Amino acid sequence: MALSVALVTPFAWSQPHDVNEHVDGLARALRARGHQVTVLAPSNRARELAAGRRALHRGITEDFVAVGPALPRIGVPVGVRANLAVALAEGRFDVVHGFEPGLPSISYLALRDASALTVATFLSPERLAYPPARSRRERLLGRLDALLAPTDEIATAAAERFPGSYELVPLGVDLELLAPAEKGKTVVLEWRHTERPLLRALARELSSHPDWELVLLRTRPTSTRPVVPRALRGRMHVRTALDGRARADVLRSAAIFVPGEEGSARVLAEARAAGAAVVAPPAAAREPELYAAETARLLEDTAFRNRRAAEGRKLAELDSFDALAERVETIYGSVTGRRRVPAPRPPLEDREWIVADLHMHTNWSHDCSIDVGELISHAESEGLGAIAVTDHNVFGGALEAMERARTRNLIVIPGEEIKTGGDGEVIGLFLQEEIPRGLTFAETVAAIRAQGGLVYVPHPFDRLHSIPSSATLQRHLAEIDVFEVYNARLLFEGYNDEAVRFARKYNLIPAAGSDAHVLQGVGTGVVRMRRFDGPEEFLLSLRTAEILRRPKSLAYLQGLKWVAQAKERVR
Repeated sequence: MALSVALVTPFAWSQPHDVNEHVDGLARALRARGHQVTVLAPSNRARELAAGRRALHRGITEDFVAVGPALPRIGVPVGVRANLAVALAEGRFDVVHGFEPGLPSISYLALRDASALTVATFLSPERLAYPPARSRRERLLGRLDALLAPTDEIATAAAERFPGSYELVPLGVDLELLAPAEKGKTVVLEWRHTERPLLRALARELSSHPDWELVLLRTRPTSTRPVVPRALRGRMHVRTALDGRARADVLRSAAIFVPGEEGSARVLAEARAAGAAVVAPPAAAREPELYAAETARLLEDTAFRNRRAAEGRKLAELDSFDALAERVETIYGSVTGRRRVPAPRPPLEDREWIVADLHMHTNWSHDCSIDVGELISHAESEGLGAIAVTDHNVFGGALEAMERARTRNLIVIPGEEIKTGGDGEVIGLFLQEEIPRGLTFAETVAAIRAQGGLVYVPHPFDRLHSIPSSATLQRHLAEIDVFEVYNARLLFEGYNDEAVRFARKYNLIPAAGSDAHVLQGVGTGVVRMRRFDGPEEFLLSLRTAEILRRPKSLAYLQGLKWVAQAKERVR
């Protein structure tokens, strides 16, 4: 199935960067596989910025959209944030894939704010040095559907900041661009200023091979130039190549490649793809003498050099952009498989409209003093047609409410808000008996289903409540029947907004409840739905329901709760 994908990089598209090369190669390979891919990135080219503004105005159809200038400072300007929000909304992407989201950048913002399914790739431990604050990391992790890294080392480093299960993917190299050419007698060393000891060791070995040349390949902008050893005068050259196309000119004709201690994994993969024999002595520590000794062996043994080059080329094929796109496409498929296909919405046009509050408590809960009889009368006086009584870890209040409403026109859904053993709370609706607290999330869900009940997740992102982890929600997506997107008792409205985004992302059935602990709170969060009979009709009716927000001052309601609790203690 063809997907619409946004690849978001935080680095200026107008300048060479290893992350942008990864993104560009992946984009081209995914397009070749039939997907519609748009790269979102900052840029400092006036032409690209103008084209980006036009794209945001008329609709996202281009392969690349510049969302604003790349400014050399921490943080994202308000204008760039606004452009990114427009691009994500207008693009209607199936998947938003952000790169290096550990940085305070548009990648982080895109993954945090996207309503689409999300994938994050970490490509370097260096860019994890300044991660977002803990609350921001937790918010981001709650939005991610897959975590990717090219190596175990990078995955381990990333997991220290962003815990989770990481999928390993190829780094991505262009095999066609780097097709091996006729090899000259050239040794290439990826140069860093820290490589002076290695340069001296290589110079000693090359002094006895006067027909070989050494090229110091600078792959990062730097003002430092190496001192030419006396033994290599006239045979050592310095080349600066900041992108893959420039490096290909050097690597395709190189016979031997010596990676830098702080060198780029991408340059190493490119050298292998170009057919250079890569120096890699079997040593735990990087010793210049060992690297020089193996370089000498490669200089003298043509068969060994050719064999090492062939082995490297095979490794490079596993790291190609085609291999990367194939792996990422598989991950996209597994991620999109989590989203529920919206069920048909059979009309219940013959039923009247009612207003239902699906989350409230009675004096059977330890923190509530609402009398059940008063609750039934008050709910009817407020015009409610249905309520769900969901006391904390007890079921008696729901049974009493059903009995008191038996002769009334008010539907009472028997429920219970169950505290799991360390992973949040779950509400069971249409229960028949009490479920004990302290079970695991999975056991609680199984106990609800064993009674023919429905699984309702309350206040799923309110960090002031006990809530399930993002990993738990991801594992149990298929078992969630109803997802609370509006809880009238939350202190921060942003938590409700997160729930709305999550429900839309996975096509979960949304609902609302007052979470009332005092009579005055009943009906402050409700759904307008068709009258129903039983759990099946309840779910069908919810599919066409409308969320209604009727908030009252939280300070007022909480004050009433404290007063009621104080009176109870006096008694």
